[in-house]
Amino acid sequence: MRRSLAGVALAVTSMVALSFLIPLGLMVMSLAREQSITAAEQSAAAMAPILALTTDPAELREAGAGLRAADYMVIHLPDHATVGGPGHAPQDLLGRAEGERESISRDVPGGWIYLQPVILPQDRVAVVENFVPDEDLTRGVALSWSVMAGLAVVLLAGSVLVADRLGSAVVTAAGRLAEASRRLGTGNLDTRVKPKGPPELKEAGSAFNTMADRMTDLLAVERELVADLSHRLRTPLTALHLAVERITPRTDTSRVQAAVAELEKELNAIIAEARTPLAVGPLGRVLRGEDAVDGPPGAGERCEVADVVRRRAAFWAVLAEQQARPYDLRITDETTPVCLPDSDITAVVDALVGNVFRYTPWGTALEISVNRTAHTVELAVHDAGPGIADPDGALARGGSTGSTGLGLDIAHRAALAARGAVRITRGPLGGAHVAVTLRLATEPAADRPRSRRRSRTAGRGH
Repeated sequence: MRRSLAGVALAVTSMVALSFLIPLGLMVMSLAREQSITAAEQSAAAMAPILALTTDPAELREAGAGLRAADYMVIHLPDHATVGGPGHAPQDLLGRAEGERESISRDVPGGWIYLQPVILPQDRVAVVENFVPDEDLTRGVALSWSVMAGLAVVLLAGSVLVADRLGSAVVTAAGRLAEASRRLGTGNLDTRVKPKGPPELKEAGSAFNTMADRMTDLLAVERELVADLSHRLRTPLTALHLAVERITPRTDTSRVQAAVAELEKELNAIIAEARTPLAVGPLGRVLRGEDAVDGPPGAGERCEVADVVRRRAAFWAVLAEQQARPYDLRITDETTPVCLPDSDITAVVDALVGNVFRYTPWGTALEISVNRTAHTVELAVHDAGPGIADPDGALARGGSTGSTGLGLDIAHRAALAARGAVRITRGPLGGAHVAVTLRLATEPAADRPRSRRRSRTAGRGH
């Protein structure tokens, strides 16, 4: 950009300089020619009164020697005698000047000639010829052109230097603004710029700072709202916890207590996260605590997808048993590390499985699977329900209601954060098959053991 500005300045200055220097150079050449011609005409005219007094060659030579621009002057007397050097005027021009008794000026080979007839006593005519060579017609023009060319070079160099300085200021200010934008995009919400450069870039810098301040304020407000909502949920959760403690011990009491404890644990985690300083990372993902640092994808917290799915599957198995749902769980024995925290994978599993329980009738079969490929981990949830009529629309809507629910939006954001994708198809059970593909945090080693199948059905322990 800096070179572009200097190039534009050079081109504009060159055009301006040429538009002035070319006419000025032509005018200088014209003035030099006019001065030489005027001097020659004046010298020839000055000989007229001298010829009226005498035609003696010696006296004429003495008189002509004191005149300006008389080096090439020749006087043609009536008796065909000449005073001075050899003439340059053709005979026809001499005859015309003598016969018509009129002044004649004309360009001839080697220069310019002027003929001035002088009427002598007894009606005789003498002709004064003055010749100006080409070098006299252009005397001083080359020097003037050299001076103007030097001035033009100085002007061009100065304009390029000024443009380079201005371009340097513009490029530096734009570079700082671009770097600040990149840092803000990677999650550094404290990034600000000092507005510098041209007024437009100063305005852009001020607008950037205002945007960053507004973003920080909005995230702080959102964090307060989440914390406030979580605190409000604590009261009914505490009441529920006390009510469970008063329940007469029976077979499923321990399961209810475990579910309430898990809910309390999740609520405490939400409150803790809401109190933690946050930043916005790549793909719009909110980073908290140690995650809120700059770094390449995969440099943050990691987890084992298989372990998280086993833990959450045990939680949902209780409800599946109560609703008489055939429940199948297939998890690979291979390692499944991804660049996401446990909480994100937990949210994906709970959201997708929760949609099945929420939007399919009791007794509808459910299957959860975790498989590993060469470079990815695939977490899939499918059921024997009615399925999703418009998969593309479901992913686009995100927070819609119905069988798509909010779960797809949660799964989609997590997949993007792990450089993966979400795919919705018709599964083997006949219902919706939602597959969340997550990129592995590390490349696979050598041969991998075969996956095993673990089957869970309603009525069994989990």
